[in-house]
Amino acid sequence: MNVEPPVEDRLPYPTKPLTLPNGDIVEEFIIPEEDKEIVLERLYPFSPIPKLDDVVYDLHADKTFVVKDFRVTWEHGMNSLVSPYYLESGGTVIDWIDENSWVDDDYDDEDLDDEDFGDDDSETTDSTEDDDIPF
Repeated sequence: MNVEPPVEDRLPYPTKPLTLPNGDIVEEFIIPEEDKEIVLERLYPFSPIPKLDDVVYDLHADKTFVVKDFRVTWEHGMNSLVSPYYLESGGTVIDWIDENSWVDDDYDDEDLDDEDFGDDDSETTDSTEDDDIPF
């Protein structure tokens, strides 16, 4: 039996089985509402991190959802931040875009200036005290 070591630390929450459309079974974490912001801050790979009440668009599902409705699975040795539509579309965090940043059909990438791709030198602050993190 070939068992891969975890890529990252598993979240410290109970899980329930989640059957994917292809028949595979993964684990879905049961995250208490009071920990949702902490989990989002830990797993969201981009900046800025959305607020729990922000509305985002899932490219795969072609639907919007409120960020607080995200799901987290444990599969392939890692925690995966996924859309509430994960079972129907497979959308993960990389498929979410801010509802207000969606560009229309008139968009032309030639309109972008080189400065649009500069480094972001803004400083970030950690709003979560280490003592508040449950893991």
